[in-house]
Amino acid sequence: MAIREPKSMDECVYMTNRLLGDNGSVRCWVFRENCTKCGKGLMGKPRGENGKIKIRAKEFVCPACGYTVGKEYEDTLTASIAYTCSQCSHAGELQLPFKRKKMKMFDDEKQKQVTVDALQFSCSKCSHKLYVTKKMK
Repeated sequence: MAIREPKSMDECVYMTNRLLGDNGSVRCWVFRENCTKCGKGLMGKPRGENGKIKIRAKEFVCPACGYTVGKEYEDTLTASIAYTCSQCSHAGELQLPFKRKKMKMFDDEKQKQVTVDALQFSCSKCSHKLYVTKKMK
């Protein structure tokens, strides 16, 4: 069964398209969920006075009823991933909980080990570990 692709960014809380090595790639997206209180609106980041979304906000708001949930809302979401493995070039799809974990990785720019938040999953063919890291500042 193929996973559902987003038609626009308005459907997503998170979306990224990354390259892994020379021949690997990852597309990851997380769909917005319905409000747990009213069930009508899709939860999302709040909007400012100018109508733009506050991307650095720590809470999620329902546009229909105004219900507010903290950052823990992200842990209840499901990430959909379409990938091509950088080791064996196998193309696959999977879904997993959108819970980032702390990982130690080597940063090429700083030339040292750094701790980053990442979604970790394995290739379904060769079991090579692949990561979708949070953008570093």
